[in-house]
Amino acid sequence: MEILATIWFVLIAVLWIGYLFLDGFDLGVGMLMPIFTKDERGKRVLLNSIGPVWDGNEVWLITAAGAMFAAFPHWYASLFSALYIPLTLCLLGLIFRAVAIEYRGKGHTQRWLTFWTWAMAIGSTVVAFLIGALLVITTTGLPLNENGDMVGGPFAWLGWPALLGGLGGVGFSFVHGLMFLCLKTEGELRAKARRWALATTLPFAIPFLIWFALSIRHSAWLIVPVAIALIALIASFVALRAGAEKKAFFLHGVFLLAGMGAVFAGVFPNVLPSTLDPAFSLTIATASSSDYTLGVMLVVTAIFFPIVLGYQIFSYRQYLNRLTESHIPDAHKVPAAIRS
Repeated sequence: MEILATIWFVLIAVLWIGYLFLDGFDLGVGMLMPIFTKDERGKRVLLNSIGPVWDGNEVWLITAAGAMFAAFPHWYASLFSALYIPLTLCLLGLIFRAVAIEYRGKGHTQRWLTFWTWAMAIGSTVVAFLIGALLVITTTGLPLNENGDMVGGPFAWLGWPALLGGLGGVGFSFVHGLMFLCLKTEGELRAKARRWALATTLPFAIPFLIWFALSIRHSAWLIVPVAIALIALIASFVALRAGAEKKAFFLHGVFLLAGMGAVFAGVFPNVLPSTLDPAFSLTIATASSSDYTLGVMLVVTAIFFPIVLGYQIFSYRQYLNRLTESHIPDAHKVPAAIRS
């Protein structure tokens, strides 16, 4: 039955939205590391604001990709083989970011700190750009032949949809990171994050707004969720101006949820359209696993997903307090005798 494939299509869309909402803000904080403050203690505030949660947020990326592999192997194979180069770069970006978070505090020379600060920023930007590009490409399509293989060479994916998605991913993450800092910091860092967020919220959302609006070409009723996304974005800006930072942060998430909901609803039942011939497009029927596989996966998900979600909510609740520079202790230097 296609009902199981439809359920898994919706679940995968939810996982990608969840990933952008959660990992988006720590990617944004990573981008801000070299430019937001010159003070070393201030940089450590930024790093500590995401320290307890960043690795848990990345689980959503692994789960989204894993769900695509298990539920829609043909979708996964066609998309990931076509995007082999950008996904390899994305993996390198994830590695650089993770290593930078762990290694930055292991040295105390200015060269060491500067190198890992920029490694984190560049890695975060690369990941945000390429994940955004991947999501727009999978909803606008690739030049696929009748076998589901991309034609036109290894860079056939590179075009305006990839650029639009990349800019959208970077813009959303940058603003989301600023809004998160408004929630997690105090004093001058909080005030600066608010000023920067007010200046960037609307213009940096333009690429994603264009992507959301493209869904209307599939069905006129999709103007409703796109309009909700636009209203949520404006409401987020208004709330931020009024000092309602938590409300602004979650309204920014509603903007993402409504807009991406419209995008995935518009492309359905396709999972990966072909720009060569609509008949070559991968659909939920032609790209999915067997009903037995989808059914078993659904049962396992129903059991374990609430547990994982509950744990993540619990972990966030443990770190609700704001951070200030006074909370950051002096850097601890390991004596040379111990290092040797």
